[in-house]
Amino acid sequence: MFVFLVSVLYLAFVGLGLPDSVLGSAWPSMFIEMDVPVSYAGIISAIIAFGTIISSLMSDWITCKLGSGKTTFISILMTAGALFGFSVSSRFYMLCLFSIPYGLGAGSVDAALNNYVALHYSSKHMSWLHCMWGLGASIGPAIMSLALTGGQGWKSGYLYISIIQFIISFVVFISLPLWKKRIDGSDNASSEKHKALTLKEIVSIKGAKPIMITFLCYCAIEVVITLWASSYLNLYRGIDAEIAAAWGSLFLVGITVGRAVNGFITMKLSDTALIRIGQGIMFFGIVMIMLPFSNTVSLVGLVVTGLGCAPIYPCIIHSTPARFGADKSQALIGVQMASAYTGTCLLPPLFGIIAERVSIALFPVYIGILLVISIVMHEMICRNNPIK
Repeated sequence: MFVFLVSVLYLAFVGLGLPDSVLGSAWPSMFIEMDVPVSYAGIISAIIAFGTIISSLMSDWITCKLGSGKTTFISILMTAGALFGFSVSSRFYMLCLFSIPYGLGAGSVDAALNNYVALHYSSKHMSWLHCMWGLGASIGPAIMSLALTGGQGWKSGYLYISIIQFIISFVVFISLPLWKKRIDGSDNASSEKHKALTLKEIVSIKGAKPIMITFLCYCAIEVVITLWASSYLNLYRGIDAEIAAAWGSLFLVGITVGRAVNGFITMKLSDTALIRIGQGIMFFGIVMIMLPFSNTVSLVGLVVTGLGCAPIYPCIIHSTPARFGADKSQALIGVQMASAYTGTCLLPPLFGIIAERVSIALFPVYIGILLVISIVMHEMICRNNPIK
C-alpha cells in the first residue's frame, strides 16, 4: 500500500507539471485560428495566475474541509475538465472561461500535494517529486508538438493532455482510502484536522512574511531566467539565437537533474544546509554569467545557476511543518504558493521594462539582487523560526 500511494503521488506531480508549459507551445497556432492579437496569451495567463493565487490562499480552508486526498482528486479533475474545455473552444471568450477552473484547480492541488508530502514523507521524496513535476512540464509541450506536427492541431493536443489528467484523477480517486490511513497505521486525516486560519492570521505568524518574500524572490528568479536568459545571451553577449535558446533550456534541465541528485543528498544533509548550498551555487553561477569573460563561461554559469536552484523550492516546502508546526503548514504553504505566483506574474515583466528602457545587460544584476533578498530573508527565518 505504501508503494502504491507513493507511486500515486509521483504520478500526481507529473500531472501537476503537464499543462504548465503547453499554452506557450500551442499559442502560435491558437491565436491565428482564434483571430485575436498574439498578446492575448497574456490575458489567459493572467486569468490562470489569478485563479491559482486565490485557490492557494484558500487551500488551508479547503484541505480542512476535504482532506488532502479529496482536494487533490477534485483539483486534478477540475484541470482535466478545463483542458478538455480548451480542446473544444472555438472562441477566445471560451478559453477565458475555461481558464478559471484551470487556475483554481492548479493552485489547490499544488498547495495540498506539497503540504501532504512535507508532513508525511522525507525530504528525498519532496525533491524527487518535484523532479517528476519537471518531467511533466517537459512531456506536456512534447505532446502538443506531436499533435501540431502530425497535422491534428492544438485542440487534439489539449484533448490528449486532458485524457491523461482524467486518468490521473481516477488513479487518485481509487487511492483515497490510503490517504487517510497509512501503512504504519497512523491516521493522516487526523493530522489535517485543525482550525483554518484567515489570511490576516497567517501573515501575523512569526516568520510568515520573510518566508513569503523568500519564495516570491526565488520563484521569480526561475521565471526571469527562463524568460530572459536567451535574450540576454543573444542581444548582449552576441551568441547566436539558436545556441542561446538551447543553453537557456539547459537551465531547466539543470533544475530537474539537480533535484534528482538532491534527493540522495538529503539523506546526509538537512533542508537548511541544502538551501544554503543551493543559494551559494546560484550566486557563483550568476557571477559566472556576469563576469566579462568568454561566452562559454556565461553559458556554463547558466547551467550552474540551474543546479543551484534545484534544492531550494522542495527543501523550503519540506521544512515548513518543522519550522511552523504541522497545524500551520497547510496555511503557510498556501501563502508560499500564492507568493510564488505573484512573484512570477510581476517581476519578470518588470525586468522586461528595465531591459527595454535601460539595458538587458542588467539581467544578472537583477537576478542577483533577488537572490540576495531571498538569502537575507531565509537567514532571518532560520534565526527566528529554527527547525523544531
